Amino acid sequence: MNPTTFIISFMIALSGLAFYQTHLLSLFLCLEGMALSVFCLMAISSSYTLSLSTIPLPLIMLTFSVCEAGLSLVLLVTMTRTHQNDLMSSLTLLKC
Repeated sequence: MNPTTFIISFMIALSGLAFYQTHLLSLFLCLEGMALSVFCLMAISSSYTLSLSTIPLPLIMLTFSVCEAGLSLVLLVTMTRTHQNDLMSSLTLLKC
């Protein structure tokens, strides 16, 4: 696969993160898309270099991505229980 494909997918996920800011779930899905594209890019680049120091990097990235997915699920469930929705507009800090 071409690394340009994963860079384009990262940019698409980044633009989704910038434009779709209404629901918390859509933001978390865009973050997961970004993490997946970075993981694929790291896996391909470590297979090209064939260096022993770059082999565990995709696994470390995958571990951080799983932790991020778990934390985002906890945040989504907590927000849904407290605010009864996942809209970003209900997270304003300036409510008086």
